[in-house]
Amino acid sequence: MASIEDFLPEHIRALAQYIPGKPIRQAERESGVACIKLSSNENPLGPSPRAVEAMRRALAEVNYYPDNDASELRFRLALRHDVAVEQVIVADGSTALIDLLARALLAPGRNAVTSERSFIVYPIAVRAAGGTLIQVPMRDHAFDLEAIARAITRDTRLIFLANPNNPTGTLFDAAATDAFLARVPDDVLVILDEAYCDYATDYARSRGIEYSHSLDYVRGGRNLMVLRTFSKAHGLAGARVGYGFGPPRLIEYLSRLRTAFSVSAVAEAGALAALDDEAHIRRSLEMNASGAAWLGQKFRELGIRFVPTTANFIYFDPGEDAAALARRLQAEGVIVRPLTVWGAPTALRVTIGTPEMNEKFVSALKKVMERAPVR
Repeated sequence: MASIEDFLPEHIRALAQYIPGKPIRQAERESGVACIKLSSNENPLGPSPRAVEAMRRALAEVNYYPDNDASELRFRLALRHDVAVEQVIVADGSTALIDLLARALLAPGRNAVTSERSFIVYPIAVRAAGGTLIQVPMRDHAFDLEAIARAITRDTRLIFLANPNNPTGTLFDAAATDAFLARVPDDVLVILDEAYCDYATDYARSRGIEYSHSLDYVRGGRNLMVLRTFSKAHGLAGARVGYGFGPPRLIEYLSRLRTAFSVSAVAEAGALAALDDEAHIRRSLEMNASGAAWLGQKFRELGIRFVPTTANFIYFDPGEDAAALARRLQAEGVIVRPLTVWGAPTALRVTIGTPEMNEKFVSALKKVMERAPVR
């Protein structure tokens, strides 16, 4: 009798599984203690109260299918960012858009280029589409744009640039993007993944850096996609709403590929309300900035290497087995993300939480490092 593997193409059999940050309930079952989750870069303040109320109201009509195109949200995003509605697509998270782009533009014999130690969905999406992924070494925990440009071949169709990068939290500025795009052939689509753009804009402003003018490229008709999400600063990770800006013809094809009714009416209602609550975003950004500064100081006091962030998480390297350290932290009630799967076996990523969460993390970190195994 044939096994199911006999029916699957080799590139599907070889796929690695996406492993998310550990859910709180699972960690609590494993450890037997109450836990806080600082592993998935979620907004610790939660969603806007306006978004919660809008989603409650939308629940009364969940017997109806949602608007397949999320038309109202597309219109509002186009208006807010001064682009044409035809240049906007909404999907169930920016990860869904990454998958759509890979499926649309890749096939066996074609490749995509990105950096090592970047968003782990890129390799999965590329290989699921039958493509090949070229990963370029980092420079100082950041994208080496010059090396990425040199890695482009005649078979390259996509370039993934996470800005800021997950998990290292580094960014490249608008001038570096301009210089890079000047070297990219017209038949290669550049994807600017700006999931953490709200945080990055805030950091850049405080440091006198021009973070991005990515939407200027879209308005100018550049062969480029910009991806963003409501999962981070807006606090709607569980609602699954992402969006992208790009060439109208490409948007049209992505819309054909997208799963029907992929964004629920409840999710769209929450996203529309979240757009209007600028005070909630400001509170989130202010708390994040102060938390990043406080955690950075604590890492320095502990003598732990870390990368200054431009997002809502910090990449740190205590110089010991990251997975083992994460297990000890979980036993103390703190969930963080070991980065072994990224090829960084001694590094971890911690979400910047509320002041109370940050204090609990640092207290637990001190405790577990004091009883670290002798090497």
